[in-house]
Amino acid sequence: MTRGNQSHITEFLLLGLSSDPKQQVWLFASFLVMYLVNVGGNSVIIAAIQGDVRLHTPMYFFLSNLSFVDICFTNVIVPRMLANMQSKSKKVPFTQCLMQMYFFVACAITDSFLLAAMALDRYVAICHPLRYTTTMNPRCCLQLVTVSWLVSHLHSLTHTILMARLSFCGPNIIHHFFCDVQPLLMLSCSDTSLNELLAFTEGSFVIMSPFIFITVSYVYITRAVLRVPSGRGRYKVFSTCGSHLTVVALYYGTAISVYIHPSSTYSVTKDRVVTVIYTVVIPMLNPFIYSLRNRDMKQALRKLARRKEQNKH
Repeated sequence: MTRGNQSHITEFLLLGLSSDPKQQVWLFASFLVMYLVNVGGNSVIIAAIQGDVRLHTPMYFFLSNLSFVDICFTNVIVPRMLANMQSKSKKVPFTQCLMQMYFFVACAITDSFLLAAMALDRYVAICHPLRYTTTMNPRCCLQLVTVSWLVSHLHSLTHTILMARLSFCGPNIIHHFFCDVQPLLMLSCSDTSLNELLAFTEGSFVIMSPFIFITVSYVYITRAVLRVPSGRGRYKVFSTCGSHLTVVALYYGTAISVYIHPSSTYSVTKDRVVTVIYTVVIPMLNPFIYSLRNRDMKQALRKLARRKEQNKH
């Protein structure tokens, strides 16, 4: 396919994390284990929440959706990365690259909005407990999740359409382990100013607006907690937010460092390492973060384990 004197690229080469055969072996084993733990752990969280009536509450409804998105998140990236490690050919067709970018962006932004919805749930529960049942009703929760998915996919679709209009004339080597927005923009021989403007402005909005909302929510939550007279009472109220705060700090800390900066400061090596953390490591850790410090989740997991043992016998 040609336009003028330029030959246009129809496929890319994904170099991955390393080209060293010795490193490829332990990288493949490490990411395979993390992938299996991620899918297994998040699936168990979803099953435990669905199987325990006591967990049919807004907070756990959002958590089950977050676990589902984390499974999707990992499935978008890790299987292709593992296949590339085992293949001599690192080629990926342009259309598949765009599809991977589309679903990656959609899942990342959905994660961001779901974390904001969980912050809203904690804010209403702690700051306005008498209005909690009427405010965080099932219809409201479903609307929040639906809007999260819709906004995320619309934003991702915009990115993908603008990327599809660009010309790629060579080189076609992506120094990354998946088709991310910035590495693709660096390979284009077209004017990418509109794409970069969208990535920096609207991208900043969809990442930073939930983060700012979460921050403001926790300012009000902290004020409410400090009004609780006893130290034990304060600890009990604030402990319900501990897991959520841990995930928020990990997710936004890595995502902001990768995406909220000018393209001129982009570093392939640094961003690859940080991207591994929030695309693979954090989704894998989420089930442990939300279950190890949560008494209700522990009870639900034990109940699920007992049910499986009974089914075996």
